[in-house]
Amino acid sequence: MRRGIAASALVASLALAATACGGSDSDSKSDGPVTITWWDTSNATNEAPTYKAVIKQFEAANKNIKVKYVNVPFDQAQNKFDTAAGSKGAPDVLRSEVGWTPAFAKKSYFLPLDGTDALTDQAKFQPNLIKQAQYEGKTYGVPFVTDTLALVYNKALFKKAGITEAPKTWDELKSDAAKIKAKTKVDGYWGSTQAYYAQSFLYGEGTDTVDAAAKKITVNSDAAKKAYGTWLGLFSGKGLHKADTTADAYAHIQDAFVNGKVAAIIQGPWEITNFYKGSAFSDKSNLGIATVPAGSSGKAGAPTGGHNLSVYAGSDKAHQAAALKFVQFMTSAKSQETIALKNSTLPTRSDAYTAQVKADPGIAGYQGVLAAAQPRPALPEYSSLWGPLDTELPKIAGGKESLDKGLSNAELAMTKLVPDFSK
Repeated sequence: MRRGIAASALVASLALAATACGGSDSDSKSDGPVTITWWDTSNATNEAPTYKAVIKQFEAANKNIKVKYVNVPFDQAQNKFDTAAGSKGAPDVLRSEVGWTPAFAKKSYFLPLDGTDALTDQAKFQPNLIKQAQYEGKTYGVPFVTDTLALVYNKALFKKAGITEAPKTWDELKSDAAKIKAKTKVDGYWGSTQAYYAQSFLYGEGTDTVDAAAKKITVNSDAAKKAYGTWLGLFSGKGLHKADTTADAYAHIQDAFVNGKVAAIIQGPWEITNFYKGSAFSDKSNLGIATVPAGSSGKAGAPTGGHNLSVYAGSDKAHQAAALKFVQFMTSAKSQETIALKNSTLPTRSDAYTAQVKADPGIAGYQGVLAAAQPRPALPEYSSLWGPLDTELPKIAGGKESLDKGLSNAELAMTKLVPDFSK
């Protein structure tokens, strides 16, 4: 989903790498502390202040290590790190989106963490999250925060329409949307045209964009066509909001939901704090969170997202040792509890789900749907496969292109991203 950067941005990223890197000996002296650099990709307004506070706790406990904090916009970070690492000037620690792990590991940019201080508590982390941090049998990141998609809904609007529980299937969602519209005059559901949000429809038909094990592109298979047909059918009908294909669609959908103008959407836990800021959820208990509806396979599935903390393989031994201690501290149960309480993000280890953390209905709700989260295959190109779909799906949903044509175009574009895969 990240695109290439223009020449001017490339120059800027090189400059950032030169000023922010912690991989050289210049940041440390034999009689002074080691300074490591952390590139954090979290929301600079809602999340970063918490991380800065935890860094101070780490530095207080580790007098010989200083942490240079750099907040890098998420949509720029992948390209910036790729450029910086290629020139041996990357930060010592990166908050890496889970989909980046295989690609950077393949390039040997990340340090294998098996047997290091960073993974001392490996048994405490959810096994599927550890698996998602691995590539070719080695672990290249420690799960920091996790997320998945869920059906989030306005309990009051559902109750007003006489609906007592969340829909279990897409057909039930369609039926509920019509009831909600009839009883409340509010649309029951507003779907997204983004490929990531359409992923659950694929899982509901037992398929994916590719079959990594068979090295086959499956985005245009019969099962995928059925999945995207179901997705497309939720943009038209009573109580179903038409597709928004504008650049600001995400904000439009989110704003409508938090202010009670639509009863249900598909969304992730990174929006929990913003849900509570809306007029519809000033009473937090009005927020309903349920597993995404199931497809015709009878099973429901949602993509697993989140971030790992990874260590730059190009740093010297002193910086790597300091970075490993830092990663261990930031991913400890105490730190994850602190972060969850402040940022309403989901911890990645079981012992961080304390009673206080689970008192947040948003966190408790999303924890309850994690069982349906599907780990991504360890394919370096996997995340980039959503790019062609992000181009084609809005055209399909907007009526500018047929489903068959759009999926054929996406399939063709994917052959260039995974040229050794068959169709």
